[in-house]
Amino acid sequence: MPDFPALAEVVRSGFVESVHYGSAVGLGPDGRPEVVLGPVDAPVLPRSSAKPFQALACLTSGAALPGARLAIAAGSHTGEDFHVRLVTELLEEYGLRPADLLCPEDWPEDEATRLRLIREGGAKTRERMNCSGKHAAMLAASVANGWDTASYLSPGHPLQLAVRSAVEELSGEKATAVAVDGCGAPLFGMSLAGLARAVRALVLAAPGTAPRQVADAMREHPEYVGGTGHQNTDLMRALPGAVVKGGAEGVLVAALASGHTAAVKVIDGSPRATSAIAVSVLARMGCDVSGAESFTRIPVFGGGRPVGEIHAV
Repeated sequence: MPDFPALAEVVRSGFVESVHYGSAVGLGPDGRPEVVLGPVDAPVLPRSSAKPFQALACLTSGAALPGARLAIAAGSHTGEDFHVRLVTELLEEYGLRPADLLCPEDWPEDEATRLRLIREGGAKTRERMNCSGKHAAMLAASVANGWDTASYLSPGHPLQLAVRSAVEELSGEKATAVAVDGCGAPLFGMSLAGLARAVRALVLAAPGTAPRQVADAMREHPEYVGGTGHQNTDLMRALPGAVVKGGAEGVLVAALASGHTAAVKVIDGSPRATSAIAVSVLARMGCDVSGAESFTRIPVFGGGRPVGEIHAV
């Protein structure tokens, strides 16, 4: 097991209660590492931070994904009604139904929506699951090409081969592992530095190209990349021009319009400090992160009031 440096502390009433260890990398506009903390060339599973690459593969495979559709394909939405409407519209356009989605049924992550559905006697559904936008786009690409829709999650399916190709081309390295993500889709491993390179490539791609379309859609429609109160959405709004995508198990990547990019992997899997760490890495490279200062010190509560904070070290 490689050595991982401390990246963040949880302080309660002046007492350091917990410490998060992991890896973080910061790339400059020229792509060279300016911040290296921990084994950033070691393989990681990017989890939902890989969704922009999956969306890119759907787009280049022929799925009609203008604007918000491309953003939700690259996002982890919170299951609000406007998210579900967009997913349903995309499915219907391609002659599909929510039952064709192979992601698990789930409650929406948005608390207000979830409680409302429970009060109304609702149930978990596939379209409320945070990955349904990606799955709908995968199905749309399959229909557009006449590919089998029942096996679109197979690693050998033409759509998933296109995803792997996109991941390897953007990251500049061969996939280090093939795993199954929480939503059931294939997941291709890469180094943390490779993840940073891949998202940086989206941001700096030439205007009008497919990679740049993904970045632009995410930036123009951040509410579809996450949702109400989601770190993807809130951090993108705090850093205008940024592309931000978090993933499960403590992964997050943030790329500014300048090309400055930070990628984080917290080894214990907790996401609570990832935004603070990423913003700290960007600041360490001299980037203006003044709009995101609230993300650098996350309140810790006791008795309903702030008694400490989570901050990067």
